[in-house]
Amino acid sequence: MNQQASANEIFDVFVIGGGVNGCGIARDAVGRGYSVYLAEMNDLASGTSSKATKLIHGGLRYLEYYEFRLVREALTEREIVWRNAPHLVHPLRFVLPYFKGLRPAWMLRIGLFLYDYIGGRKKLPPTRTLDLRRDEAGKSLKPIFSKAFEYSDCWVNDARFVALNARDAADRGAIVRTRCKVVSARRDAGLWHIRLRDQINGTENEVTARLLVNAAGPWVDTVLADVVAHKEPNQVRLVQGSHIIVPKLFDHDRCYIFQNPDGRIIFAIPYEDEFTLIGTTDQDYKDDPAKVAITSGETEYLCKAASEYFAKEIKPADIVWTYSGVRPLYDDHATAAQAATRDYVIKEELIDGAPLINIFGGKITTYRRLSESILEHIEKTLGAKGKPWTADAPLPGGDMPNADLDAFIRSLMARKPFLSPALARRLAKAYGTRAFKFLDSANGMADLGRDFGMGLTAAEIDYLVDQEWAVTAEDILWRRSKLGLHLPPEAAGDISAYLAARQKAPVPH
Repeated sequence: MNQQASANEIFDVFVIGGGVNGCGIARDAVGRGYSVYLAEMNDLASGTSSKATKLIHGGLRYLEYYEFRLVREALTEREIVWRNAPHLVHPLRFVLPYFKGLRPAWMLRIGLFLYDYIGGRKKLPPTRTLDLRRDEAGKSLKPIFSKAFEYSDCWVNDARFVALNARDAADRGAIVRTRCKVVSARRDAGLWHIRLRDQINGTENEVTARLLVNAAGPWVDTVLADVVAHKEPNQVRLVQGSHIIVPKLFDHDRCYIFQNPDGRIIFAIPYEDEFTLIGTTDQDYKDDPAKVAITSGETEYLCKAASEYFAKEIKPADIVWTYSGVRPLYDDHATAAQAATRDYVIKEELIDGAPLINIFGGKITTYRRLSESILEHIEKTLGAKGKPWTADAPLPGGDMPNADLDAFIRSLMARKPFLSPALARRLAKAYGTRAFKFLDSANGMADLGRDFGMGLTAAEIDYLVDQEWAVTAEDILWRRSKLGLHLPPEAAGDISAYLAARQKAPVPH
């Protein structure tokens, strides 16, 4: 479903990178009236944007590093993002057990008081103190933990969040191309001439743009050196973060945040109904970001840290899946990786008269505000067009009455009673109102075509290919969904065969 530009067209903005920052910038810019072209060398959200802890949060621990501006901005964004994507974002209560000998209780109370009140919290409930000897949250923990604090943040389906930002950008007129690598960008008469290579068939074409945005995440320095031929010193600090997934360790719907003696924290989060997600780590990374994988040391660290709290010991043999990503942080020369700033840094420059904007760092929580900051730079260079608009604009599928997901699930089941409750819930949480794009004409499951397992039908796969840039079984099973955790390994082969047959099928006239 990749689009093509018309010959001799000059775009206002060219974005390199199909992560959350790139897609958010493309969406905001095209919504204001700029012509936009976005190129991603792999799949949308295939890098950092699908490899984090999947939280929309202020970052409680950032208060210790005096990142007050970042925390306040992120806390303010939580409810905006939740309101605009109620199918992908939901509130989550975090249980922070008090561990004697680590951060004192008074420090935790002060931090949580700030967390509750500096970010304009409106709908999310405030902090409270728990007696773990009586509360259900204490049942899965060791009996030495008797006291905890509980506060609010949110969870996000991160890869789908990125895909729907791209979908909205394309719906508004942006060209979004995946599996399309930028191989060079030369300057001439104040314009960028960008050479692109299709990663599937090897063909190349050139696009011209007035302004270039480097939102390549971990590859931001690579773009500067190899694509733009700009010999700036390295400005990005790559920090590896890894996660493990184990069979679920508790039955309630809250999340744990655990302190560790080294000063770091980890989370244990309910995941995909049947699992618990544990992460993350923080260690500097020097290799190719495409090759990042969890290390044995990280596995041991996460198992040991979680086992300090849970009554059940977590062992490497319990792990059913892992993932690892690289955070492209701005290099502020902090000594420890965990202390490196999580704030984003924007650097604008003119190279031979052609404007270039580079983005370092950023969090999925603050992607919308980062996009607005980038648009301020674009306006100064290209002239202002539209006004900021994304704060009150639902993402595709999020336009449900009162942003009420539970009510929408009930209405979906009423309109399509052949859906099982579990399938209706999965589709509503993945697609929101856009589920009707492939459900509308169906009167039974048979009308949706072959079921590849867990209700993943041919109709849903067709939608993902036609509307969400899915190309491979991996795209479908691990980014557009997490059904790879639930389905047997042979499902990937079945889906790949279906995609291949679909590609060969004649196009109806």
